[in-house]
Amino acid sequence: MMLQLGQIAPDFEAETTQGPIRFHEWLGASWGVIFSHPKDYTPVCTTELGYTAKLKPEFDRRGVKVIGLSVDALDRHEGWNRDIEETQGTAVNFPMIADPDRKVATLYGMIHPEADPSVTVRTVYVIDPNKKIRLMLIYPPSTGRNFDEVLRVIDSLQTTDRHKVATPVNWKPGDRAIVLASMSDEDAKKQFPQGFHAEKPYLRWVDINQPG
Repeated sequence: MMLQLGQIAPDFEAETTQGPIRFHEWLGASWGVIFSHPKDYTPVCTTELGYTAKLKPEFDRRGVKVIGLSVDALDRHEGWNRDIEETQGTAVNFPMIADPDRKVATLYGMIHPEADPSVTVRTVYVIDPNKKIRLMLIYPPSTGRNFDEVLRVIDSLQTTDRHKVATPVNWKPGDRAIVLASMSDEDAKKQFPQGFHAEKPYLRWVDINQPG
């Protein structure tokens, strides 16, 4: 069954480069990002893993744990990690799941019927502290993933959860937000004592950075 937004991310046990884990227990009360790789020693994923490792302070600041997955075994992960540190300038500083039997890849729908059945597709899942899937991104093998965008979406998710708003196109932290369409004007006045601007009855802007 294909996973969908809002569903509980499947739990699993796995061996990783940082020891065995049970996924939900490992996540704890944190947000999580799990992203898959077809196999070790692939060029595009080498660049992605190095860049994600450089972003670890940004993920930490947001309370996000990152974990990767490849269908190869642990001993190959270790050799690949050395290559990543050499070529990308940063060692992989988060666990990598070894999934040679493709158990986790299958559980998360990372193997598509029309793709090469021997490898995973390059998927990203963002999971919230309630273990719910909040974002799914699927990339083709030839296109490197945009982890700055993953961070931006996490910022949006955490902001919208905190303030009960939506975020507009290309939103970044510090930009104004949108009052939820499902919220009445009366409820919006209570939620946002700093006020809001109704450009249209259905398009109401609020500055969540202004004290309310």
